[in-house]
Amino acid sequence: MINYIWAGMIIIGVVISIFTGNIEAVTEAAIENAKTGVDISLGMIGIMTLWLGLMNIAEKSGFVEKLGFKLKPLMTRLFPEVPEDHPAMGAIIMNMAANMLGLGNAATPLGIKAMKELQTLNPTEDTATNSMIRFLAINTSAVTIIPISTITVLSEAGSKTPTEIIGPTLVATLASTIVAIIAASMLEKLPKYKMPQSDKIGEEE
Repeated sequence: MINYIWAGMIIIGVVISIFTGNIEAVTEAAIENAKTGVDISLGMIGIMTLWLGLMNIAEKSGFVEKLGFKLKPLMTRLFPEVPEDHPAMGAIIMNMAANMLGLGNAATPLGIKAMKELQTLNPTEDTATNSMIRFLAINTSAVTIIPISTITVLSEAGSKTPTEIIGPTLVATLASTIVAIIAASMLEKLPKYKMPQSDKIGEEE
C-alpha cells in the first residue's frame, strides 16, 4: 500500500509539473535530493556507529536489564494474562527497555522471542491473544527516550541542536503508546474481538 501511495504522489507531481511548465525544476530537484540523500546516508555512518556503540555498552553493562527490572511492575499490570515468571514476560520487558533506548537491533529479536513465548500461552494456533495484540500495539508505538536515528539525520542535515528532538519525541511516543494501550484495551472488550485467552502456566500445571 505504501508503494502505491508513493508512486501515486510521484506520478501526480510529474503530471502537475508538466501542465504548469515546471518539469525542469522537478528534474533538478530529483537529482539534487538524490545526491543529498546519499550524502546524508554516508555521513550517518560515523554518528550511528558512535550512538550504537554507546547503546551497546549500556546493554553489556546491564543498564538495559536494570531498566527492564524497573518496568516489571508496569508490565505485569499491562499483561495480567502472562505469569510473572514466564519467559514471555522477560522478553517483553527487555524489548520495551531496548526500544526506549533506541536499540532497534536488540529490540527486534527480543520482540520476536516475546511473540513466540506468548504463543505458548495461546490456546489457538491462528488467533492472537489479547496479550499478543497489546504487545504489538505497544511495540509499534514504542516510547522512545533517545531517538538515535532522528538525532543522526538532524545532525547530518546541519542542525546545530539535533538533541532538541528528544523532548518532543518523548512526548509524542508517550502519547502514541497511551493511545495504543487504550485502543487495544477497549477493542478487546467488544464481542466481535473477544477471543479465548490462555491460562497461566501455574494453572496449567
